[in-house]
Amino acid sequence: MNNRSHQNIRAICAKAIFNVLEEGQSLSATLITLNYKIADKDKALVQEICFGVMRVLPELNFYIHTLMSKVLTGKNRILHYLLLVGIYQILYTRIPEHAAVGETVNAVNTLKKTQLKGVINGVLREFLRQQISLQQKFTQDSKQQNQQSLHPNWLLTRLKQAYPQQWQAIVNANNQKPPMWLRVNLNRYTVTEYQQLLAEQQIESDTFAELPSALRLLSPVNVTKLPYFDNGAVTVQDLSAQYAAYLLAPQNGEHILDMCAAPGGKTTHILEVAPKAQVLAVDIDPSRVKRIHENLTRLNLHAKVKIGDGLTPEQWCEGQQFDRILLDAPCSATGVIRRHPDIKWLRRDNDIAQLTELQHAILTNIWSYLKIGGTLVYATCSILPDENKLQIERFLQENTSAKLQGELKQFLPIENGGDGFFYAVLKKHS
Repeated sequence: MNNRSHQNIRAICAKAIFNVLEEGQSLSATLITLNYKIADKDKALVQEICFGVMRVLPELNFYIHTLMSKVLTGKNRILHYLLLVGIYQILYTRIPEHAAVGETVNAVNTLKKTQLKGVINGVLREFLRQQISLQQKFTQDSKQQNQQSLHPNWLLTRLKQAYPQQWQAIVNANNQKPPMWLRVNLNRYTVTEYQQLLAEQQIESDTFAELPSALRLLSPVNVTKLPYFDNGAVTVQDLSAQYAAYLLAPQNGEHILDMCAAPGGKTTHILEVAPKAQVLAVDIDPSRVKRIHENLTRLNLHAKVKIGDGLTPEQWCEGQQFDRILLDAPCSATGVIRRHPDIKWLRRDNDIAQLTELQHAILTNIWSYLKIGGTLVYATCSILPDENKLQIERFLQENTSAKLQGELKQFLPIENGGDGFFYAVLKKHS
């Protein structure tokens, strides 16, 4: 890898982090935008650095604020994010220290801030000199207790209220890198057969007794390494998300609505379970709807796909009634923080009330399109009661036609297990 490639990688990482923390973009979205600037061989490193910085942001900020008397602001703010990139490499990657410092300093040229090259070099070298004492200070300083959790205070408060016995385990799981789960296409292979195909490629995996389609890889791999991935043998889907299709229990010949369907993981799972179901997949985001089409094509499955808003189903539903509806409602995504650590810094406490009202409105509007005797599965990737248990309790109070089937399912993020997810199965009686 030449020096130019190296320096551009650090500059690209700094820009991506700037876009998230200053402009409010999601990390995944900004990396897609910057993708054309990144050579294929460098993409894994860019992802590692950007997602890693988001995971441990309070720790990195603590070191920079301790080392610098003045915070970088205004047009020079981008260099604060470059320092995050440099210190993260020193602490959390195998990149040699001299290379991490040298290439981060070189990125100052790419960012057209050459006059501040000495400042960046000085801060990084001072961090190397004081690294052990700074890490001890971060760990020991009682004022940093909440910072050590690597979560914003508002979220910690909500987690402690909702899960007084489990909040610490949730925080710890959120701070880990996520496990990689696969959903085997059971129309093509049994889990045992696909596990053997993985083993032949020296890819180790574990089964999960409760779900016949699930495999966890002991170490994540690029999808290009997965046997017959392009031919639809397997889909990357978290364990908790795989419950959606089983709880919906689709049947061949039924009319089924997958609302808020992008990127199509649950749509394709429904069709794997019931290949002859008539599925309508709807999402409000045109760019993400494209992903639904891509996933259907890869798996050689067929569904009707529409761009549509759950608040105004009359505009796209054409008066159709459905036997089953899966509503994967817009939510805080607090159950998938380990996959998207930028959520911690993009979400605000007052977002939750707005999201709960949006969820309630979509659920209420969509309910009228469910046939009598039909089933609706309400799902979120949140672990906050306002969006889940309390949401369903409110809906049941307001809608006498709705009856809860079975128990509410609230999954919490577990190390080596599934993400945080919530399910409620509702039956329409009249």
